[in-house]
Amino acid sequence: MGELAAVEDDLRVCDDFARRLEDLEVLAELAREEDDEETAAEVAEGLAGLERAFAELETRVLLSGEHDTRDAVVTVHAGAGGTDSQDWAEMLQRMLLRWAEAHGFKVDVHDVQEGEEAGIRSATFTVHGPRAYGLLTSERGVHRLVRISPFDSQSRRHTAFASVDVVPLLDEVETDIDIPEDDLRIDVFRSSGPGGQGVNTTDSAVRITHLPTGIVVSCQNERSQLQNKATAMMLLKAQLAELERQKREEELAAVRGEQREVAWGSQIRSYVLHPYQMVKDHRTGYETGNTQAVLDGEIDDFISAFLQWRAKGAAVQASDAAS
Repeated sequence: MGELAAVEDDLRVCDDFARRLEDLEVLAELAREEDDEETAAEVAEGLAGLERAFAELETRVLLSGEHDTRDAVVTVHAGAGGTDSQDWAEMLQRMLLRWAEAHGFKVDVHDVQEGEEAGIRSATFTVHGPRAYGLLTSERGVHRLVRISPFDSQSRRHTAFASVDVVPLLDEVETDIDIPEDDLRIDVFRSSGPGGQGVNTTDSAVRITHLPTGIVVSCQNERSQLQNKATAMMLLKAQLAELERQKREEELAAVRGEQREVAWGSQIRSYVLHPYQMVKDHRTGYETGNTQAVLDGEIDDFISAFLQWRAKGAAVQASDAAS
């Protein structure tokens, strides 16, 4: 059903593009015949809209990875920078949630660990929508913020780091992973956030640690401990499946003799709010001075640039392998 919905959505977008193009052709012919400047201006405006729509079509073509059409499980972690990094992690979470909202995607927030003074230490949420995983892979990595710290009494410039991890939400049959009970440590605790009567008075929140890998997942958004445990296990299996996929890629890269950059821990993007305003992606080189719009969730241009950059890299690898 998910694949069917994605294909139907593709057809809808293509049909809509073709209809708009045909309407503009008729309107342009009318403007020429009657030498109507007002109609000609309407055609120009329509062409600008078609350019944006064509960019969306290009993005869809670039999302051809194995799991690109899936929903996405996103985890944001505060890094180096103390309270500033925790505040930055919350800003990143807001940016991604605003982006999802603008695209009409549904979001389930599973767990939020509040910071000591401000912000968050971590947050995990699932984004449900067509190609959510493929689009959000552009955000995987370490994000760097440079600004005048609101937590510094001397108003000095601080640098803070936060990381974003993105894994695909797989079907239950694809995450049918047998995990020995001895490999798990399961802790229960009281939910720390708001959630209605009773949610903070019982040990309903669940944290699961996978001892061999050190992966930790938790869920506290449900009232039932059983529901939270089921969701946490789903998140853990998704993380383990992604870990196996990454291992396979690394093994293939080793066979081919490639030197690949380790994504985790590398700085993918910088957000500079002082002494100048700029957001720059270090992989693609794309940048903008409209920092507030980016922090408000307008990251589609960064996503598009990343997908084009990734496609070019894949083409170069395929050419090298062929030769």
